[in-house]
Amino acid sequence: MSQPPILVQKNVSLQAFNTFGIAARAHEMLVFQSADAVQSAVTQGLLRDRAHFVLGGGSNIVLTADVRQLVLKVEISGMSLVSETDKHWIVQVGAGVNWHDFVCWTVANGWPGLENLALIPGVCGAAPVQNIGAYGVELQDRFHALDAVDLETGRAFTLQAAQCGFGYRDSVFKHEPAHAGAMGLKGRALITQVRFALPKQWRAELGYLDLQKQVSATGITEPDAQQVLDWVVSIRRAKLPDPALIGNAGSFFKNPTVSEEQCADIIGREPNLVHYPLADGRIKLAAGWLIDACGWRGKQIGLAGVYEKQALVLVNRGTTAQSVTGGEVMTLAKAIQTSVFERFGLMLEPEPEVI
Repeated sequence: MSQPPILVQKNVSLQAFNTFGIAARAHEMLVFQSADAVQSAVTQGLLRDRAHFVLGGGSNIVLTADVRQLVLKVEISGMSLVSETDKHWIVQVGAGVNWHDFVCWTVANGWPGLENLALIPGVCGAAPVQNIGAYGVELQDRFHALDAVDLETGRAFTLQAAQCGFGYRDSVFKHEPAHAGAMGLKGRALITQVRFALPKQWRAELGYLDLQKQVSATGITEPDAQQVLDWVVSIRRAKLPDPALIGNAGSFFKNPTVSEEQCADIIGREPNLVHYPLADGRIKLAAGWLIDACGWRGKQIGLAGVYEKQALVLVNRGTTAQSVTGGEVMTLAKAIQTSVFERFGLMLEPEPEVI
């Protein structure tokens, strides 16, 4: 049975579809609520010879102008336990499901493992693209597989972890096809379902200082997954603005990694540097601390500001009627990069995709 024609929406406001709340419009947009609909759009030729942009929860983008590319908005739903092994529960989620809602659902059902990633904004289909991470856990630590559709051929395919090229806030989905000999899938694949392997032999991941402070404050030395989730939510709400109240894209810059020698050199000048050793011997530095040390906390350029409680977050100081522009956000971001480079010799890399 053939799929019905896909409706192309025209001149669509994207202000409600990006968490920064930037006023921009899509010249044309397709909304997908199933993998079949994605395949149908391809076979009907709606994407042929068209530049396109996949829009999930809009939590990791900065819109600098109206989007002339064809916007593909993903609203695929559904959450289920699909199988079990001796060691794991395998749970599946639609790409359009809100990430935090999914995390809460897994923990409530007794399938722990994602609680450290609670309250990260966005949808589940975008999570593997960014290889999201927080408080000592990355998506790749719990990832099982994903389903996607090839936007050139319409073919559905599945990728295992090794095929996703996961790195720090990185994956094969962030790289252009055949870029530098690699098999990038940026713009080529649209993720429709994601599966996670959640451990039956679970233990709380409490390595981060903020979580250790919660253990000390409460006296709970062996928290269950729900307790860890509650702690993470409390910590994030104390530090990060709610996008529904203050427009933002979460952490704006990646935490830079340096060698032990580089770290020691910076500590020689900045003894209070916040840093974390990694398993490979490198050192991860807290980008928020670097920005704060340069005096940017609470500062503003136009209607783009640095959040008072966390210098890693850039925020929209405008209103719905008079929003910050993407240009103002990027002007502020570049000024911060310059300050950090001049003081520490490090060039911060933005996390959001600039459109």
